[in-house]
Amino acid sequence: MSPLLRQHNNDPLLPARTDGGSRDRPVMLATLAVPFDPDSARVAIQAALEGGVKLIVVDAVEMPFWPQSLATRRADLEQESDRASIRELVQQTAALGLEVEHLRVRSPRPVEALLEVAGEREAALLVLGPDPSRLRPRLFRRAVKRIRKRALCLLWVVGEGP
Repeated sequence: MSPLLRQHNNDPLLPARTDGGSRDRPVMLATLAVPFDPDSARVAIQAALEGGVKLIVVDAVEMPFWPQSLATRRADLEQESDRASIRELVQQTAALGLEVEHLRVRSPRPVEALLEVAGEREAALLVLGPDPSRLRPRLFRRAVKRIRKRALCLLWVVGEGP
């Protein structure tokens, strides 16, 4: 251990370190207003079970700017069947005995909101798992690029991992 770390190790103003660093940090499973890809849900649930940590399921929904909402007469760009599918996954996961928190975040910039939630909750792993067939490929690639650039935790992206 470096002398500087040793010096600050007993500093009462710093928060106490836990035994494993990321041991108590949650796993975050995120989508962009579409149901989850089954592989991504499996990865996130297994990681949370194996780590004994909370699973945070985040549904980031684009909320159009107010003038656009008036023009389209819709304030929400998510289908009710998709919402029901996400809720069903949350209920099935909770039935496994895992602590699950479900957040639905509405924002004009859903990717930014997703990153903000991951930072606030200090996620150890972010599993980005929307069903790619339900998103425009260009939109998905741009979202992944922004998340890779700014995520402060490990990242698993649907379609890219084993």
